[in-house]
Amino acid sequence: MSSAAASAITTVTVLHDPAPHPEHFTRAEVGWTPHLPPLDEDELTDRHYDGLVDASRAKNDYFRLLARDPEVLKARTLVDKDIFYNTREGLARAERELAATAASRRNGCVFCASVHSRFAAHHGGRPDDVDRLLDEGVDADLGSRWSAVVAASVALTDTPSSFGADEIARLRAEGLDDLEIADVIHGAAFFNWANRLMLSIGRAVAPPAQP
Repeated sequence: MSSAAASAITTVTVLHDPAPHPEHFTRAEVGWTPHLPPLDEDELTDRHYDGLVDASRAKNDYFRLLARDPEVLKARTLVDKDIFYNTREGLARAERELAATAASRRNGCVFCASVHSRFAAHHGGRPDDVDRLLDEGVDADLGSRWSAVVAASVALTDTPSSFGADEIARLRAEGLDDLEIADVIHGAAFFNWANRLMLSIGRAVAPPAQP
């Protein structure tokens, strides 16, 4: 084994976090720990901060890890912000977040599900329905419109080619127009990618017990 390979293995071992995985999906905050070393804050240059977009993200291990490729991180962040924050037209914020939550619940990404379920509950004013999705899974009855959004997100999550006319027809029957349907697709598709990234480079951890 080369010395470089041995060093990489040692680095991963050093970053092993013994903190337990969260016991269930939750809207409560959970932690996330990387398998690979993020940059230290004192290593960040102007190029890295440009990639972070928001300087406050320098405090976050996930973003400091992605900042090892700052140009890709910047593109990823701008797409993320446009999908979820640009609500001047198209779908309401709550249902964009619902699509992300459904994809994360299906993919088993406890961290992403916790973040976006909080947003879905806050903006939609339906915390009980969001909790039902987390507790019962993607087949939970959330009412016809929200269930249609979840079903479309799950079809896209399972196998993108399985998403098609039936899911679109169901969304149209709930009154969604072309822009709103596109927003469902964008929210679910982005988190299909984001879940896989987070699950491959780190893991969710239970928050520390409160004193």
